[in-house]
Amino acid sequence: MGVNAQPQSAKSTSTQPIINLGGLGGRRRGPRGMPVEKARDLRGTVRRLWTYFRGQRRLLLLLFGLILFSTLIGLFVPYLVGKAIDALGEQTGVNFDLLQIIVTTLLVAYILDGVLVFLQGWFVAGLSQQTVLELRNATFAKLQKLPTAYFDRHTHGEIMSRLANDIDNVSTTIAQSTTQLIDSVFMISGSFVMMLILSPLLTLASMITIPMVFGLTRTIAKRTKLFFKEQQQNLGILNGHIEEMITGIEIVKAFNYEEQVIDDFAKINQQLCQVGIKAQTWSGFIMPLMNVINNIGFTAVAAVGGVLAVHNLITVGIIASFLSYSRQFVRPLNEVANLFNTLQSAIASAERVFEIMDQPEEAADLENAIDLDEPEGRVEFVNVTFGYEPGVDVCKNMSFTIEPGTRVAIVGPTGAGKTTIINLLTRFYDVDQGQILIDGKDIREYHRASLRKVFGIVLQDTYLFSGTIEDNLRYGRIDASKEEIREAARLANADHFICRLPLGYQTPLTESGSNLSQGQRQLLAIARAILANPKILILDEATSNVDTRTELQIQEAMVELMEGKTSFVIAHRLSTIRDADVIMVVDQGQIVEVGNHQQLLAQQGVYYRLYDNQFKNLAI
Repeated sequence: MGVNAQPQSAKSTSTQPIINLGGLGGRRRGPRGMPVEKARDLRGTVRRLWTYFRGQRRLLLLLFGLILFSTLIGLFVPYLVGKAIDALGEQTGVNFDLLQIIVTTLLVAYILDGVLVFLQGWFVAGLSQQTVLELRNATFAKLQKLPTAYFDRHTHGEIMSRLANDIDNVSTTIAQSTTQLIDSVFMISGSFVMMLILSPLLTLASMITIPMVFGLTRTIAKRTKLFFKEQQQNLGILNGHIEEMITGIEIVKAFNYEEQVIDDFAKINQQLCQVGIKAQTWSGFIMPLMNVINNIGFTAVAAVGGVLAVHNLITVGIIASFLSYSRQFVRPLNEVANLFNTLQSAIASAERVFEIMDQPEEAADLENAIDLDEPEGRVEFVNVTFGYEPGVDVCKNMSFTIEPGTRVAIVGPTGAGKTTIINLLTRFYDVDQGQILIDGKDIREYHRASLRKVFGIVLQDTYLFSGTIEDNLRYGRIDASKEEIREAARLANADHFICRLPLGYQTPLTESGSNLSQGQRQLLAIARAILANPKILILDEATSNVDTRTELQIQEAMVELMEGKTSFVIAHRLSTIRDADVIMVVDQGQIVEVGNHQQLLAQQGVYYRLYDNQFKNLAI
């Protein structure tokens, strides 16, 4: 027969089942979007972002040099202004020679500073884009290594929001804030040193504002960080909803669901709006309060400076220079505070990106893993237990053997566990207990890449990529010749409609092949599997989107294709599997019947009832 299994009869209770599936079939889907989580610490996120700057050391050093030189010019200018004021107020009269030298020097300094600022903007643009390039590449590469379960728990729109919107947000912040933050550090340090040199007493007076600034910043930062994190999460949920509704726009219109969709979008958008208002409002508190604190500091400096000048301890020029340095000391603090809106949003975005980077990858191949070369196609399930969620087993101690070249059909009601068998066989998921063997070896002993080359898969939900029809067929085998591609399409009954297209096999496909009919897309997917010429075929409702006439033609091609191959066919339309060597009937999580078409009809069990429901008006 090709399959060694002892089914549990739907009527008999005396026979213990060897094949036993429990729970719900198919993949488990989590709630749309991610739960709101507490934001990580600022230092940890910034430290991780810094690792992506390390590859740009030379550019960073050059940028540091430009900013340092620009800062030195900025520190030199107030000193010259103070000297100019003193030159105007000398007792012997105005010192025009000194004044002319100072004015000329100031003019050169301002021009040079303008050039340096332009160069800083030029280099920081390259730095930010290169850094984000590496971050986006690393994130996309990480997504390719994540297990299928991760994509089952997250909507496509939410994942795309992290890869696009969140990384773009980080890019914008780097471009706008990098030079400003570095310049602020240099300017604060330099201004403080110059203030100490000019007057320690005035420096002490100006320091009364520092505790106020840090207290204000710390208080508001705690609030804004959480709000901006929640804002980005709500943006991901909104993108997921948009992607879902646009993809299913035909269903939306067919069921007159437009108003409900608009209402759902409005609710999600309203949540995003409310969180955005909170984030912007709290971040907007900073500047008005900072201005008040700055004015307090300037008042203190002016009062103390006036007293010192009256007692001839400092000159008016020193007071003027000190006020400039005081502004240069406080201005970067104001700028950093003003950047809190952007910074907090960027940190929240970076955290969401790093959440992807921190996800566990697919289990690595064993160190002594081998390639699956020249497979025979013998498949065994040995006491397999598996559940999509902890504590909820879908398969329980399931065991069966399929001999090479056997055509096996798996039928049963929706949700009975048919697709779960395929998910485990292809290692989209790993079993919790037991073993799955191919050619006598546990599939975990093979390299995952070589294992999956053994399978040719056609799923119910056909997906085609952007590119030409030929490009999509080459997914089956990249080195296939044009003649082999056309032969595969001919066997799948796709060649005739491809040749009618204006550009034939070079016809470009739009997103997911939406410029073709569902049936045409299904035919291309079948042709792609035929081209791969696998040892084990998996057809999950592979003819569900084609008409009856085309279905019969594909069945004829499949008979030739499946010759000598182990084949798994999952089908609801029982007419497609009557010629299978063995039919396994799955019902309520258990394989309850095993046999060929005539044997199962003779038993008049579950298969008989399923078949009778579909063909009750036809002679059996």
